[in-house]
Amino acid sequence: MDVLTFGESMVALRGDGPLKLGGTMAVSVAGAESNVAIGLARLGHAVRWAGAVGDDEAGELVLRTLRAEGVDVSGVSRDAGAPTGLLLFEPRLPEVTRVHYYRAGSAGSRLGVDAVERAFAGGAPPRVLHLTGITPALGASARAACERALRLARELDVQICLDVNFRSRLWSQEEAGAILRAWVPYVDVLVASDDELPLCLPADGAFTELPDQVRALLDLGVREVVVKLGSRGATAYTGSGELHCPARAVRAVDAVGAGDAFAAGYLSALLDGAGVAERLERGVTTGAFAVASRGDWEGAPTRGELGMLGAGDGAVLR
Repeated sequence: MDVLTFGESMVALRGDGPLKLGGTMAVSVAGAESNVAIGLARLGHAVRWAGAVGDDEAGELVLRTLRAEGVDVSGVSRDAGAPTGLLLFEPRLPEVTRVHYYRAGSAGSRLGVDAVERAFAGGAPPRVLHLTGITPALGASARAACERALRLARELDVQICLDVNFRSRLWSQEEAGAILRAWVPYVDVLVASDDELPLCLPADGAFTELPDQVRALLDLGVREVVVKLGSRGATAYTGSGELHCPARAVRAVDAVGAGDAFAAGYLSALLDGAGVAERLERGVTTGAFAVASRGDWEGAPTRGELGMLGAGDGAVLR
């Protein structure tokens, strides 16, 4: 197993305009960790997603989708006492999409420590554990599962990647900071947007500038700090210095899922043993595929498609 990840995946309904006006909705699934899992699977990596779904038809849709994309779901928990979560996407302006969560009391929020222990017990340990800052925001049970995963990964010498993925509708900055700061000493690769980094820094420090923030995280034991900069690309910081990669120019269609796609590309190159420059390049490439496609994960490229962005406008590949 290359990567183990878990979290909450939900049924996603995408409207074609303001929700209060009704209209049609497209049905799919979404979830940061499963988005990354699908992205990695399409790039040829062995990935296990060990989340929890309800014992309902919505949960079956989540599992069927992940299986179809080549993701191992043998460690998934089915919760007969809680539903699979729901997510509504509401395009409100051409460049603004509102997201509405219906996940309080969901199966994903009740993910337990036992599910994580089973996922680690199923054969050789993974090479990478991928977590996000979304799962601990779902509740005490999911938070405990994450913390158990961190300890097991450390004991088994598994690399740990944390994508901060702060969600203000799930918890406050103060709540997030209190948890994530405690996680940082476990983390090898930290992925965050520049405005998320302060959530991971010591509360008693005065780290106002990005270089100071990065240095503090490296001093805490993080091996790589990868800062997502949206349309400006991404920058990776290590003990050897920093390296920037500009974004790939594409016609933007839907920015949702771009960060997860970037994380999948970066981790894919890391698993391949590539250097920082190639990791960033693959990350911004997979991120560009996401931006140029509708949906959270639907536009994720296969390994053979990574070079398609260089084909030029109007290209027809025969």
